[in-house]
Amino acid sequence: MTQKIRNGKHYLLASDFDQTLSFNDSGIVLNELLGTSGFEEKVAGLSRIHLAQQGAELAYLLLHDPEYRCVRKEHLIEAGKHIRLKENIRLLSQVLDSLDGYHFSFYVISAAPEEVIQSALEGIVPPDHIFGTRFQYAPSGEIQSIIRVAAGYGKVAVLEDLRTKLQVGHDRVVYVGDGSSDVHVMLHVNRLDGLTIAVSENKYITPIARRTILSEDALSVLVPMLEEIAE
Repeated sequence: MTQKIRNGKHYLLASDFDQTLSFNDSGIVLNELLGTSGFEEKVAGLSRIHLAQQGAELAYLLLHDPEYRCVRKEHLIEAGKHIRLKENIRLLSQVLDSLDGYHFSFYVISAAPEEVIQSALEGIVPPDHIFGTRFQYAPSGEIQSIIRVAAGYGKVAVLEDLRTKLQVGHDRVVYVGDGSSDVHVMLHVNRLDGLTIAVSENKYITPIARRTILSEDALSVLVPMLEEIAE
């Protein structure tokens, strides 16, 4: 039986993006838009040699792979418009705002490029509630450097900054994720008595997450959340 989150008014709900709020990886969508091939093989190769942090492979390729040097901010924005989102993300946000006695601050923390996520969730999640990989661009528009990658321990750092800023207790944090890039942040949240929810059967996170729920509807995360929060 999982430990109950103590009842209280303010909670931080943080969610991954790729395959958590969406169905496809941002890199795959961008790859299709560019008409290039071999993305998944390149990601697998980076993962095998641990050259990039888990989840940060796309950021590494955009910065270092000659095949992706053509990518500009407008390509990332366009890729976001092609992302297939899970159902009812907007409704989830609305429900979170209307629960009597509770207030949820909803944020997205992901290794996907920030422009992709903001474009995909335009009108649903405010841009300042989205923390993705942030690039610095040269005057030519080319990606020059990486300012932040919200992957691995990077997710922990973003989450802790948000928690401190919002003055939310450790036990009032909920994190939702789907893959191995969420392992560090889930372990962190669990250790401090928060709630972690897996939305996939990934072998690395299902043994770690306190709850697992498989659904194409974003509203489904409300079930374990309310079960754990309610007295």
